[in-house]
Amino acid sequence: MKGFSVLFVCALLLLAGCSFIENEGRKHLFWKVSDSNSSVYLLGSLHFADSSFYPLDTIIENAFDRSEELAVEIDATDDSISRQIALMTEQQGFFHDGRVLDSVIPARVSASLDSLCLAWKLPLGSFSRYKPLSAGMTVTAVGIMRLGYDGKLGIDVHFLERARDAGKNVVSLETVEEQVFVFTGDGDSDSLGIFYLETILRETAFLDSATRGMMRAWKAGNDSLFCVNMNLDTAQLSPADSLFKKEINERIYYSRNRKMAESIADFLAQDRNIFVVVGAAHLAGNHENVIDILRSKGFTVEQL
Repeated sequence: MKGFSVLFVCALLLLAGCSFIENEGRKHLFWKVSDSNSSVYLLGSLHFADSSFYPLDTIIENAFDRSEELAVEIDATDDSISRQIALMTEQQGFFHDGRVLDSVIPARVSASLDSLCLAWKLPLGSFSRYKPLSAGMTVTAVGIMRLGYDGKLGIDVHFLERARDAGKNVVSLETVEEQVFVFTGDGDSDSLGIFYLETILRETAFLDSATRGMMRAWKAGNDSLFCVNMNLDTAQLSPADSLFKKEINERIYYSRNRKMAESIADFLAQDRNIFVVVGAAHLAGNHENVIDILRSKGFTVEQL
C-alpha cells in the first residue's frame, strides 16, 4: 500500500472500497534556507494532486538532484510504515465499544452528514464506525478526491519515489504515532471532535472552490493566495468553540510547524545537504508557519 497519507488511508477505509512550463522569474512554494555555511531546500507539498502538476519546474527537480537526502513528514511509501498507519488509524479513529457516530453527535450534525452522503452518493451510515474527529478528516479527504486529485500523485510521493530510484536516504520528520494522533486523536473529548466535524461539514459548501484555489495558488507560487484559500470560513464562533479551534490549529499546524522548523535548523547545524518536503499549509499559514519561524531564528530564507 504505497503512497498513502493518513487522510488517504481514512478515505480508503471508508470507500474500500496543465503541465508546468518553465517560466523564468516565476516563484514557487519553494524556498532555500541558509545559515553562514550551508543550505537546505524546502518545498511545500500538496498531498493530493493530478497529472497537470507534472513535470515540475526544473528549478525544483534540479535542486532535488543536487541534494543527498530527502526529508518528508513521514515516509508512507514504506510498506511497514503504511501498515502501521492503517492499523493505528483503525484502532484510534474508529469506535470499538459498540457506539456509533450518531450516538455521540447532535442530531443537526448527523442530519448534515446524511445530507452530504446523499449529495456525494455515499451510502448512509458510511461513517457510522468513525469517531467524530476522524469522520471530519475523512470528509475532507473524500471531498478532495472527488475533484479528481489523487494521493498517489501527491508532490511528496513524487519525490519519495524519485528518492527510492536514486538511492537517496529518506528521513521522516514525524513518527507514525505523531501523524496518526493529528488525524484521529488519542482519548480526545467527543466535544472537540464534534466541533471539528461540524466545522468541516459547514466548510464543504466551499470545499471545491477552496481546493481549486489552493491548487492554482500552488502552481502560481503564491503563498498569500494559498493562505487565503485555506481560510475561507469566516463563521463567528462562541468562546468555547474558539478554544476548540485554537486546540485543533495547535495540533494540526502550530506545534508541528515548530518541530519542523527545529528539524530544519538541526539539518543546517549538521551541514546536511537535504531536500525537505512538507505540506504547503505548514509554509503558507497565517500564524507561526515554518518560513516565519526560520526567519525569526535568523536564517536567510529565499523564495525560489
